[in-house]
Amino acid sequence: MFLGTYSPRLDEKGRIILPAKFAEDLADGVVITRGQDRCLYVFSTAEFARTHDRMRQVPVTSREGRNYLRVFLSGAHDETPDKQRRVTIPPILRAYAGLERELAVLGVGDRVEIWDAGAWERHLAETEDAFASVEGEVVPGIL
Repeated sequence: MFLGTYSPRLDEKGRIILPAKFAEDLADGVVITRGQDRCLYVFSTAEFARTHDRMRQVPVTSREGRNYLRVFLSGAHDETPDKQRRVTIPPILRAYAGLERELAVLGVGDRVEIWDAGAWERHLAETEDAFASVEGEVVPGIL
C-alpha cells in the first residue's frame, strides 16, 4: 500500500526518483497516466492490469466510458525504474499535470499520484475544510 507525501524534484531530462518506500512495489515496472484533478497516476504494472480489467467492463455503447478510457489510456506510459529508482515522465504527461521542478508525490493506497508542488498545495487548501467537515458516508461501508 502506498502512503505518505514526498517532495522529489523533476530533473532536466524529465525524470523523478521514486520514493524509497515505494521502490519494492514498483521495481517490476510502472504505468504512468493522466489522473483526475490534473495530476498523474502511477500504478505498478500488476495494479494497472487489474485496473484495466475492471475498465474493460464498461460497455462500448457508453459514450462517457469510451471517452474516459481514451483519455486515461492514450497517455499511458510504461517503463521499469532504473537502479536509482528513476522514471521518465513523458512531455505530454508533464504538460497535462503542469509539472515544474518541484513535485509532490503522494501515496494514495493502490496508486501513487504526482502533482506539481504548487498545484498540490492549492488543491489541499481547497479541499481540507471539506474533508474535515464530512458528516455522511463518503466511502461506502467505511467513512
